[in-house]
Amino acid sequence: MKSLGAAVAAVPLAGGIGAGTITRAHGMSYASQILEPGRWNPVFHWVDAALQQVRDQRVLAPRAAYNLGLATAAGFLAANGIARTYGEPFGIGNGPPDADPEVAYGVAFSLAAAEAFQQPFLFERIAFLRRFPGSEAKSLGVEWGRRAAMTVLDLRTDDGSEPSEVNYYLGRYGRRGDTLQWSPTGPFYGASPGPSFPSFERGLYPGQGMITPWTMKTGSQFRASGFHDPRSPEFAEEFDMIRTLGGNDSTTRTADQSEMAMFWEDGPWGVTNPGHFMYIAMQLLQDRDLGFLELARAMALVGMTQCDASISSWDSKYHYDVLRPETAIRARASEFGNPDNRVDVHAGWRSYIPTPEFPSYTAGHSTFGAAAAEMIALIHGRDDIAFSGRSPDMVLWPQLQGVTRHWTSLSHMAEENGMSRIYGGVHWAIDHVQGLAAGRAIARHAFRSTFPKRS
Repeated sequence: MKSLGAAVAAVPLAGGIGAGTITRAHGMSYASQILEPGRWNPVFHWVDAALQQVRDQRVLAPRAAYNLGLATAAGFLAANGIARTYGEPFGIGNGPPDADPEVAYGVAFSLAAAEAFQQPFLFERIAFLRRFPGSEAKSLGVEWGRRAAMTVLDLRTDDGSEPSEVNYYLGRYGRRGDTLQWSPTGPFYGASPGPSFPSFERGLYPGQGMITPWTMKTGSQFRASGFHDPRSPEFAEEFDMIRTLGGNDSTTRTADQSEMAMFWEDGPWGVTNPGHFMYIAMQLLQDRDLGFLELARAMALVGMTQCDASISSWDSKYHYDVLRPETAIRARASEFGNPDNRVDVHAGWRSYIPTPEFPSYTAGHSTFGAAAAEMIALIHGRDDIAFSGRSPDMVLWPQLQGVTRHWTSLSHMAEENGMSRIYGGVHWAIDHVQGLAAGRAIARHAFRSTFPKRS
């Protein structure tokens, strides 16, 4: 992360006239789809603005997770520096006690988001600040929010998130060199009007797993255990399951399973999978009657663990370097030496949803979903929350118009999200199982250790 430094510090943060409640961010709002009347607040306002940028810039999932983690962390740390309610491991320090914490939150969030998205958020910041009457508390909040944001951005300078770091192998992860080694499958295709994948020479973000995490000790702290031996019965079972269940022309996948695959696809034309879980967090936390600071903390924990889920999953992906089912089924099955006659080449096979252009093991979706579900459950104090949801983005799959999915618990939602990748034919079952385990462990570790309440 390159700090904006003096250039951002000099951006004017206009105050203004009149007080009022926070209303939805301009443009097509995500929060307005799910928030009940009277539930708008500075936290949801700024998360919504960030989600819109994910969509409008077509930010890919790992980068979206990073950006959301950075912005929500900066906002909370600025507000908490004034309230001094929670401990934090980043050394942000104490802000002026008379400063307005909501103002500080908005300024810090927007400046961190400006760096993450390379988009100034200037007009959003001006409109936000005009809703607070002029006062010393507002002025102090603006100044402290700026200082807190600069401190956070300085901490993240050279954290490994720079394009020159994440976009290349740089020798940090070795290639496995055997029949399981990942390679692009091709031919590359799209799902009209959904996402499409052009030809590519390397996987997406080979260095994502080396980014400095927020809540984990290292990116490999929750690294998955080894993948199947391709000669094993376990591999043969998974091969046959994905071939029959996840193919474009599958006759065994049910209509509901097909719907799941599309519902959770969350491709690069929308909010992405980590953004989808920020959206769900807003939906489920709005009626918890959390105070402003408690809500800021909750959304920061969700955002930071989405970032760490991306780091953890991408660490496993490039450490193990495992091919996608499509490559195995269409091109490489005969090389595995598996005695099961079901492990055979099917050259015309296609995954039901587009196969992503990076290694398979573990599933990012499963890791994102488990981290979010576990964190929301810890904040709520329970997992058995029944709720429903619609896709936040209809542009990807028009088939989802009017579709509502129902879940009996948070863990049910996470399981469905991860299984959708198997129904879509883009992941092995073990990718999902190991991703779930890592995501849950990330959330539990973060909830215990990151922002404890001060006595």
